[in-house]
Amino acid sequence: MSAFFVSTVLIFVAELGDKSQLVALWFATRYRWWLVLAGVSTATLVVHLGSVAIGLAFDELLPERVVLTVVGLSFFGFALWSVRGDRLDEEPGEPRLGARFGAFGVVTAAFFLSELGDKTMLATVSLAGRESSAVGVWLGSTLGMVLADAVAIAAGVLAGKRLPQRAISVVAALLFVAFGSAALWEAWR
Repeated sequence: MSAFFVSTVLIFVAELGDKSQLVALWFATRYRWWLVLAGVSTATLVVHLGSVAIGLAFDELLPERVVLTVVGLSFFGFALWSVRGDRLDEEPGEPRLGARFGAFGVVTAAFFLSELGDKTMLATVSLAGRESSAVGVWLGSTLGMVLADAVAIAAGVLAGKRLPQRAISVVAALLFVAFGSAALWEAWR
């Protein structure tokens, strides 16, 4: 139970103010809150299961430079999508990608990508190598992440009702560019 508790608290704190919280908040302004929470939870379960496996078996599966480059470029894609918005012939809140994969698939894939190489992923890898219960680390880190992102989803739901969608999109795009630039800088400095 100690590994579960330690992982929950550590990952919750590490996730506060993180870029993936921005992803959750942004999606909450576009989709139903429960779809966003389900996508975040699914992606987190998968990423943290992989993180625990890496922590137990390997020091490094992929070079950090490769992971950070993919993450950085994906954030530029999120920025473009945020500014471009949806086509007029689509349902409101249903981007083109949503037509192919559905809102759940889009949120899950985007959140999965945003977590690759993230500090919470790396913290989970470290915890898995240190703590005695791999399952406790996996479930605890997942719970901590989902709780922190639930806060962002709630903020997105509230902000989406009170702020103009265009303002949210522009601010999100700027933040995505900043996080993407930081990831590429970190990868190639």
